[in-house]
Amino acid sequence: MEVQITSENFEQLKGGEQPLVVDFWATWCGPCRMVAPIISEMAEKYDGRIVVGKCDVEENEELAVEFGIRNIPTVLFFKGGAVVDKLVGAVPKQKFIDKFEALL
Repeated sequence: MEVQITSENFEQLKGGEQPLVVDFWATWCGPCRMVAPIISEMAEKYDGRIVVGKCDVEENEELAVEFGIRNIPTVLFFKGGAVVDKLVGAVPKQKFIDKFEALL
């Protein structure tokens, strides 16, 4: 299950025991809508092993600025509280699978 990432819960989720994947997106973004079903599927597949969240860049601009998000969708992969990988744009599902597996 995906969680909504906000400025209020981000630090807690980032510092959790499980790795964190954050999809930075916006409602008006076409490529974001293309990636959304893949993110949802990954959230279900890795439930209990990886926390998967979505962060609306318009509602949480400070997080987008903090991580230098210039293009969306941008998906950041956190482990041990630090960014260890990222994907930018509408990429094939296999790339997400590879990144999720590498995170474990």
